[in-house]
Amino acid sequence: MAKGPVQRTSRDAADHSQKAYNGIRRMLYNKELVPGQKIAYRDLAEQLQMSPTPIIQALKWLEIQGLVRHAPNRGYYIEPFSLKELEEIYELRELLELALLPAAIEQLDEKGSQQLRQALTAHRSAEREFYLKERLFKNMEFHLTLAALAKKETHLNILRTIFDLLFLKYGGNYLPIASLTSVDQEHQEIFDYVMARNLHGAQVILAHHISNVKKQVLQSLQRMLEEKEDLQGMLAEFSHAFK
Repeated sequence: MAKGPVQRTSRDAADHSQKAYNGIRRMLYNKELVPGQKIAYRDLAEQLQMSPTPIIQALKWLEIQGLVRHAPNRGYYIEPFSLKELEEIYELRELLELALLPAAIEQLDEKGSQQLRQALTAHRSAEREFYLKERLFKNMEFHLTLAALAKKETHLNILRTIFDLLFLKYGGNYLPIASLTSVDQEHQEIFDYVMARNLHGAQVILAHHISNVKKQVLQSLQRMLEEKEDLQGMLAEFSHAFK
């Protein structure tokens, strides 16, 4: 008889930790928590209306995923931006997506063709005024739909994790508006080559597409970091002048 309450307590704790995890992820996505920021877990607990225990457990999960860093005797921090990390993420993404293409084309059937066509249309019809979150989602869905055609679930889960990291840590309006047309064109070319079962053509354009996006994102992030440093320098000078 004693096992019932114990099991329920354990299950409740896991549910609370999952709720805390989802809540913190939502705050990361909405930029309520930003890279480099120290995390006041008691404030998080208050915002999410939870006790500190599931918050700390959720932060440990996020630390394993590379989104949070724990400094001994100092607490938790959101991991800062890293150009090196971002470049490595895109390199890994390119390796995975290219590796899945042969099986994707080999496994392609009418259902898969329809799913990929729908994903292409959804991305092209998404909001174009800015590279907003809707387009980011639709862009991700196109690439994941293509990867899913290979029917290799482990590879697909790793690719989902890569996109997850890009969204939560580096997501936002980072792709210049001028590049939207080229992204649409490259998606269309990838689709056409896959439909034609032209593996070499699909590999060439997909590699070019990911490399091109990586270059633009890195340049955009580099500019953002430089502007941040300039602003910090100006604030330091301003503060010094009034001491």
